[in-house]
Amino acid sequence: MGYQDVAFPENSLFLVTGGAGFIGSNLCEAILRMGYNVRCLDDLSTGKQKNIEPFLEDSRFEFIKGDIKNLDTCLEACDGVDYVLNQAAWGSVPRSIEMPVFYCANNILGTLNMMEAARQSGVKKFVYASSSSVYGDEPNLPKKEGREGNLLSPYALTKMCDEEWGKQYTMHYGLDTYGLRYFNVFGKRQDPNGAYAAVIPKFIKQLLHGEVPTINGDGRQSRDFTYIENVVEANLKACLAPHEAAGEAFNIAYGGREYLLDIYYGLTKALGVDIEPNFGPDRKGDIKHSNADISKAKKWLGYDPDWSFDRGIEAAIEWYKENL
Repeated sequence: MGYQDVAFPENSLFLVTGGAGFIGSNLCEAILRMGYNVRCLDDLSTGKQKNIEPFLEDSRFEFIKGDIKNLDTCLEACDGVDYVLNQAAWGSVPRSIEMPVFYCANNILGTLNMMEAARQSGVKKFVYASSSSVYGDEPNLPKKEGREGNLLSPYALTKMCDEEWGKQYTMHYGLDTYGLRYFNVFGKRQDPNGAYAAVIPKFIKQLLHGEVPTINGDGRQSRDFTYIENVVEANLKACLAPHEAAGEAFNIAYGGREYLLDIYYGLTKALGVDIEPNFGPDRKGDIKHSNADISKAKKWLGYDPDWSFDRGIEAAIEWYKENL
């Protein structure tokens, strides 16, 4: 269970794109803790310098400020790299509806640049962030790979395109690619600020400050909220996955199902506050219910998540109490 026993060749070099972001910085931290080398590529458009500040004095850590939309930058970043963990992307379904052209350039062309640079540089494994949003309006639960519906947002479209490019690069160019369909990741360093902030850190911050949170819709939507440590495990184990699994995408979640209202009242109880929420309109492009079948990731990646929602939310609350 977990990734503590995962081992790579000595002096392995990992490139983490979007490494100053929420997921990326947690990956950088885990890899350094395991004793390997990390190169972080980030343009700091959504990532934050403070997320990687603790690593800058470590001789095994290198930071390149650059943009994945520039192929030369991607080639420079991939030089000598063994494993690429491509997390660089802009998130948020509603924001993608406002900015479709930018999302295409950043999330599709940027990822394609990284795959091409990885191919040219002889990278062993290319692991990239996909999303549960690719399931679109497919109504059945749990969500299972190969059973997708109509896409509901430009963001979802970018992630599906990335998966298709991943197949092509495995099929034609000899690059082993592995797509990880994240389900509502949460945990330390996730940004609670801004109009497009994820719901858990946003609620925690507002409740800690005595503010009244707004729930989009009726609060009866459900999600397979997934603690960050499970996502770190999936990325590292995908780097050791067999060639037979390359070109595929995998659900990365805990396999549970939490309702937003239950989470909200659980947070108020944990934080010792009594604040009733406001209710706003549904968010455009949102899926009503989401819950993952993780059997494919277990079979091919050896993925075996040991951070339940309850354990993860407890750790997240403690982190935000100390860092907000």
